[in-house]
Amino acid sequence: MEGVVKLQQLRYLVEVADAGLNVSQAAENLFTSQPGVSKQIRLLEDELGVDIFVRNGKRVVSVTAAGAEILTLARRVLREAANLKTAGKEFSRQESGQLTIATTHTQARYVLPPVIMRFAQRYPDVKLVLHQGNPLHVAQEVVAGRADLAIATEGLDQFPDLRVLPCYEWNRIIVAPQEHPLLQDEPLTLETLIGYPLITYDHAFTGRARINQAFDGLGLLPNIVLTALDADVIKTYVRLGMGVGIIAAMAYDEVLDRDLGRRDAAQLFQPSTTRIALRAGSYLRMFVFDFIQMFAPQLVRSTIEAALGSVR
Repeated sequence: MEGVVKLQQLRYLVEVADAGLNVSQAAENLFTSQPGVSKQIRLLEDELGVDIFVRNGKRVVSVTAAGAEILTLARRVLREAANLKTAGKEFSRQESGQLTIATTHTQARYVLPPVIMRFAQRYPDVKLVLHQGNPLHVAQEVVAGRADLAIATEGLDQFPDLRVLPCYEWNRIIVAPQEHPLLQDEPLTLETLIGYPLITYDHAFTGRARINQAFDGLGLLPNIVLTALDADVIKTYVRLGMGVGIIAAMAYDEVLDRDLGRRDAAQLFQPSTTRIALRAGSYLRMFVFDFIQMFAPQLVRSTIEAALGSVR
């Protein structure tokens, strides 16, 4: 219909912006053609009477001042459209649908299984989808509307469109092959640790910042010989004798890791906090509230709604 801004055009516009102004990548993400995306954005610009993008030939190179305002409004309209759809589902099918969780490996592997099992038993008609990635990636999944919530330790507070709620605190342990001298050394100190090759998390993952802060605070330089994205990889290389591991306490399995000794390191590092992130103003279905409370019992519905600014 002529003279009407369509939601599809707004989706195309936002996807191009989110794809770093790469129209080809946006089209691939949207499962459509590049000419189709370009045409719809041109039609939107014609309807609004302003240029949203600056172009060099056929290539989009930047966003105009007017385009930046339009993008903000487009995101808001798409969020509200999604809320309308969710509200309809809430009243028509209370206990069915899909819950998409974006999270890190440590949460998916060691923390979420019992929660997901309990949730699946209560909501057998809800399809569960897990998206795994680093903290910035999982936050972006929620901002873009590809996930309902994110669970991570770092990175979530870098996005103004997210509302972040603390869930629980955790700390670290030292893992090493049984009989390793570090498991018996008294007392365990950071000065002791720098005498051994260390294996721990990559800089973007699982509370690594707390590890760096502890050593930096004493002016110590740890001998970190290998970093990895998850605890399973760290433990693999500890077993190979490459070094001593520093991992999240939750990542030690009493059965599977019985060949490794462990030692509490909470006295060496400040605790980290695992948090849940939700898109501001989003409309959550009842089963999403229930999942969050299963994961973090202190997060009752009123607390979540107040954080979202969507108390009903």
